[in-house]
Amino acid sequence: MYKIVPLLLLLLAGCNSNNSSKTTTTIEIESQKNIVDNFSKQNSAWRVKSGSWSFENGVLKQSATDKKFPLILLEKEKLSNLDISVKFKPISGNIDASGGVVFRARDKNNYFIVRANALENNFRLYTFKSGHRAEIASATVIAPKLGQFNTIRVVAKGEHIQAYLDGKLYIDHNDSSFSKGYIGLWTKADSVTEFDDLTIKSGDK
Repeated sequence: MYKIVPLLLLLLAGCNSNNSSKTTTTIEIESQKNIVDNFSKQNSAWRVKSGSWSFENGVLKQSATDKKFPLILLEKEKLSNLDISVKFKPISGNIDASGGVVFRARDKNNYFIVRANALENNFRLYTFKSGHRAEIASATVIAPKLGQFNTIRVVAKGEHIQAYLDGKLYIDHNDSSFSKGYIGLWTKADSVTEFDDLTIKSGDK
């Protein structure tokens, strides 16, 4: 019994450790409204805050290469609980080749952003507060390829935020910095990026 009891205790400890490990719960949004934009035509609700954005050939393209954080906001209504999906294609960039989804934006200086970068193997969630960026969650991924469409999806309900790249959940985080705001699209530095097939489901009434 002297040798068996320690072994049993180790086995039980292992079982307890597994049972106490974190289980990810997928956020579900009960849709009250749906917004779809395939960028096939000009939409005046999109307001450029920085960069050079244009509707062309069925996509929304950001082509400025001399701005720090090009940003465009869909100033239609402020949303809280939401499920956003958009395709992005990084075309070029030596400093950066990124695309991102902005959500709960109060204005051009205060918002959440989830972005992927063709030059880096990470997928990140940031806050912008008074124009200052802070990383709050990150995951290692296979970097998106230049010239190919990838999909970013963000689901946010209350403080709970989840972010997907090409259908896989990478970020599961809680943050209460912003509770409601506009949706937007974002790039960085010399990124030239195209966006397509934006869909937004909102649980807000």
